[in-house]
Amino acid sequence: MAPQREWFEKDYYKILGVTDTATDKDITRAYRKLAKQYHPDANPGSEDRFKEISAAYDVLGDDARRKEYDEVRRLGPLSNAFSGATGGGGPGGFTANFSTDDLSDLLGGIFGRAGRARGSGAAGPRRGEDLEAQLHLSFLDAVNGVTATVNVTSDVACSLCGGTGAAPGTSPVICSTCGGRGVVNDNQGLFSFSQPCRDCGGTGMRVETPCRNCFGRGVERRGRQVKVRIPAGVEDSQRIRVKGRGGVGANGGASGDLYVTVHTAPHPLFGRQGKNLTLSVPISFPEAVLGATITVPTLDRPVNLKVPPGTRSGRTFRVKEHGVPARSGVGDLLVTVEVAIPQKLTEAEREAIEALASATNSNGDSPRAHLGV
Repeated sequence: MAPQREWFEKDYYKILGVTDTATDKDITRAYRKLAKQYHPDANPGSEDRFKEISAAYDVLGDDARRKEYDEVRRLGPLSNAFSGATGGGGPGGFTANFSTDDLSDLLGGIFGRAGRARGSGAAGPRRGEDLEAQLHLSFLDAVNGVTATVNVTSDVACSLCGGTGAAPGTSPVICSTCGGRGVVNDNQGLFSFSQPCRDCGGTGMRVETPCRNCFGRGVERRGRQVKVRIPAGVEDSQRIRVKGRGGVGANGGASGDLYVTVHTAPHPLFGRQGKNLTLSVPISFPEAVLGATITVPTLDRPVNLKVPPGTRSGRTFRVKEHGVPARSGVGDLLVTVEVAIPQKLTEAEREAIEALASATNSNGDSPRAHLGV
């Protein structure tokens, strides 16, 4: 993949809060922490920050792209391009110790006109495109984890020519214009710039008899199925990266990545708050006043919950380790009790409630006494 303009302008290491010597695990750990902190679902208004973090990890989380990014930072215009200069001797207090060839490579790399290195082809290995896919899961599959299959359409190696671009029985030949280098020199006085060979497109090879299936491109557009392992506890709208399952690379380049966005269906009983499950349970008025032990469902088995006397409607109880599995441990089940008010009363029920109301009024114990009215 060619260097992006942002690579010269942004310090991805600083964005993730790591040093340029950080290990892959350090980078992944930092990304997950920041992605969780700035995810738009958990922190509304942080979309730009979340995109910036994701862009940084897309580069630093891939070994090949990180190496290329480090090289761009070392040679780029914002990275002290004249690092070979030493103090004294010339105007401004320095003497340049670089050759015109070095400067040609530097300027060529900045403006995209030179190859990756002197003597190498301009069309070197190119990383494949990243792909996006959507996956719809049931609530339980998202909680427990599952291996699912997604359908993607991308460029893949041509099934007829095997990716060479040449018709079966023939092979590409070395380009006579550039001698297989993929670049030709363009002399501009003091400087000499390298630019891709127009005859071979910078590959160094020419296809004289194109494949009838891919017309010499070496790739064809085709649908395929990719298996994706979804970890337990995945959240709705979470993005899963499947490394190396994107579009095929060119000229021996690595394949791109596949990003799968997960959509979770709601559960008829349970809600979700991170790794905790939520559940609303109705209780009767006598249970709220006198207390009771009630049975509530969980994802695996029913459990008993003790409701103390005098429980108010809307109070939430925590049932430990009956929530969603996560790296930091299993979450809890949060049970909110709601006092159910009967819509129809039997004669016995009405008499009992009227007796309660009479006893309450005779005691002068009004729940609105504090209002002073």
